[in-house]
Amino acid sequence: MGIRRLLATLVTATLVLAALALVLGSLLGQPILLSYVETESMQPTLDPGDGFVAVPSAVAGPVEQGDVVVFQAQELHGGGLTTHRVVGRTNQGYVTGGDNNPFTDQAGTEPPVADEQIVAEALKVNGEVLVIPHLGDVVTGLSGGLEDVRYWLAAFTGLGIFAGPQGLPALLILGLVLYYAVDVLRERGQRQYDRTTERETGLNTRLVVGALAVFLVFSATMGMVGPSGTNEYGIVSAAYEDERQDVVPAGESKNNTLGVTNGGFLPVVVFYEPGDMADVHPREVYVPARGEANVTATFTAPPETGGYSRYIVERRYFAVLPVSVIRSLYQVHPWLPIVAIDLLLGVPFYVAGRKLLGSGRIRERTRDRGLSRLASLKRALRGRE
Repeated sequence: MGIRRLLATLVTATLVLAALALVLGSLLGQPILLSYVETESMQPTLDPGDGFVAVPSAVAGPVEQGDVVVFQAQELHGGGLTTHRVVGRTNQGYVTGGDNNPFTDQAGTEPPVADEQIVAEALKVNGEVLVIPHLGDVVTGLSGGLEDVRYWLAAFTGLGIFAGPQGLPALLILGLVLYYAVDVLRERGQRQYDRTTERETGLNTRLVVGALAVFLVFSATMGMVGPSGTNEYGIVSAAYEDERQDVVPAGESKNNTLGVTNGGFLPVVVFYEPGDMADVHPREVYVPARGEANVTATFTAPPETGGYSRYIVERRYFAVLPVSVIRSLYQVHPWLPIVAIDLLLGVPFYVAGRKLLGSGRIRERTRDRGLSRLASLKRALRGRE
């Protein structure tokens, strides 16, 4: 492989990974590797459309004053992900604000930001945020075209996945498979240019099985990461007793029963990480396929009356490994069980697919040219060498 081709491959892979990271982050409600700002609130550090490297809070370390963080706002812009700088801290949480805003977020309606609300920190180099200029502009420009393409595919193929919430990832995976399929066929054509047309052509089975394995792993990851995340529970610290579950006498605690439902065909094991003034018992629960379970959440109200939020992080994993193994990996890092489960699902699928289809190609013989595509595919699979 020449230097030029190697560089082109690296650039293509980087762009594909960046696109997947941004799309996956938008689906999960949490930036994955990359993010960008849309408003002027962080100028001059970040202009509208500028991107940055988003370091997940699980590995970023303790939040310090001056850090630029991505957090789940409760009131700002109607709630949702917000990128602002930490400018202080109180007993109730962090004080945040945009560099270009004259007032802090907490001077308005946004309550102090709890650790559980922070999902990522902007990567800093020599104390300054590493800025990727116009990343958001590029993504916004491409997203409009991708939206049109995926809705056209949904209407043309009748496959609802392209119009649903997983439409963009499905479109990206389809594009990636087609790109490499064309690339493999082009290379093969160049190598065999001097051969007769009676020779057989076809897709490399490694490519087909590999693409299916990637889709399986992606679906499994979404199945675990999608239902996971930080759950917010609002309580009222009151000076009186009340039967409502969300009303807690000031300075006291109250138990709430939380239902855990598993609507899938695989059992799951769920781990809970309670935040300040909250607890869960048990913190680990096994839920069978199509089953449900209950846990008890305990919320403590501060002495001061008023409305407050309590946070509990929930992490779900398919119980295809022994629970003891999942627990050990989870204690090291919450993402390790996902990696192990993906490998357990993806690698055997790939190996079995290669054994089933062989190491050659899914071929289309020249005598099939008069047949329909469907008939040709059936004959190719039956007559594969």
